[in-house]
Amino acid sequence: MDTDLILVLGLIVVFFAIPALVSAFSDNRRLTAPAISLLIGVCIAAYAYVSHPGGYALAQIPDVLFGVVGRYLP
Repeated sequence: MDTDLILVLGLIVVFFAIPALVSAFSDNRRLTAPAISLLIGVCIAAYAYVSHPGGYALAQIPDVLFGVVGRYLP
């Protein structure tokens, strides 16, 4: 699997886990599932960062995101 795709998938998981975490916190529900989702997303993104030769710079993230979207969506 492409490290760019892995990074984008990790960022998508983090993107959806943050509102779930805030919602669970504001409704006084358990934070277990959103926190685990956030941890999984961060681990996936960290794996992509470590696996990519030279890593990723913060300025490269939008280019990677749009490159993956353009590559996999017709």
